[in-house]
Amino acid sequence: MCRVVAYYRVSTEEQGRSGLGLEAQRQAVLSLCHSRGWEIIAEHTEIESGKRNDRPALSEALRYAKVTGAVLVVAKLDRLSRSVTFLSALQDSGARFLAADMPEANELTVHIMAAVAQAERKAIAKRTKEALAAAKARGTKLGNPNGASALRRAAKGNASALETIRRNADSFAEEIAPIIADIRSAGFNSLPMIASELNRRHIQTQRGGKWYPTSVKNLLERIEAR
Repeated sequence: MCRVVAYYRVSTEEQGRSGLGLEAQRQAVLSLCHSRGWEIIAEHTEIESGKRNDRPALSEALRYAKVTGAVLVVAKLDRLSRSVTFLSALQDSGARFLAADMPEANELTVHIMAAVAQAERKAIAKRTKEALAAAKARGTKLGNPNGASALRRAAKGNASALETIRRNADSFAEEIAPIIADIRSAGFNSLPMIASELNRRHIQTQRGGKWYPTSVKNLLERIEAR
């Protein structure tokens, strides 16, 4: 079953207090999820202009969708269409996105963005291959002439890759830390209990798997180290 994180937004406090627009958005999302057999695991509501860049509820919805592997669903495209921050956050978070009014169009938009990036990567690879072939035809000696220096630079590259992995793990631990604190405050303090509660809340590990006491222990150690 597909899991959904719903996001609703209205522009004024008056609309937020009266519920104008919010209930219609909620019904649209509920209707889509009901028709497709999807489960809504969280709902986030924001009273803010779509022109603003600081949208904390949207950031939280994207974060939760990321850690649970859920799909972010909004009622209409215009809830997000003016937000450059949304597009940037969506790309950075890797969260999947759908709008209830035009679900297929939103999928197509995301796929087009990915297709353009893929086409550009292929074009770069093709140009590089052609340039190397042309250089070889001119008699240019290919390969790295720096010998040991090149190996030393490669070693630095490996260190850089390891540093990237460490930063990603730290970032993931930072995202999960508030959820761990909430679980502990509810009285779940042992490693098996925390693992069970994370799985019950649909929170995934960094690699998209289930939690076990050992993985919880590693996460807690990283959180405490930070």
